[in-house]
Amino acid sequence: MASPDDLRLIDRLHGGFPLCDRPFAEVAATLGCTEDMLIDRLQRLLAHGDLTRFGPLFQIERAGGRFVLAAMAVPEQRFETVAAQLGAMPEIAHNYRRESAHPDQPGATPLNMWFVIAVEHADQVDRVTQDIEAMTGLPVYAFPKEREFFVELRLPLLPGGHHVPG
Repeated sequence: MASPDDLRLIDRLHGGFPLCDRPFAEVAATLGCTEDMLIDRLQRLLAHGDLTRFGPLFQIERAGGRFVLAAMAVPEQRFETVAAQLGAMPEIAHNYRRESAHPDQPGATPLNMWFVIAVEHADQVDRVTQDIEAMTGLPVYAFPKEREFFVELRLPLLPGGHHVPG
């Protein structure tokens, strides 16, 4: 479980990482600790799974790349195997289980494996989709982004619902 200091760090880093020569030192100063202490705490949070990711969010399309949400109907007995296959692919940002209606017909295996294809060049999406289908023998349903929305969800982590100033 995250300590109050962990929560202060997470709250401070969410949506406001400084752009300077020593950003960790600057954040550490606002939290009353040293740069090394802050980096160690952040590494511990990542290692223990309290945080799953720490890094910037990019608009990949501006750099010529593409993210595509995709799904598959994976038979339950193959789910872990297919998840491991996708997890080993560098183009798969993440995959997860989510039950959804199947687009073809009632009674079919629901779309239960969702993942994000992340490629450096937009024209690579079809190749990755075809590679997954060849590897698994299962169809991939791709849901390319039609429109982008910016939603910043910031849940209060500190008592009283206040955020640490950025």
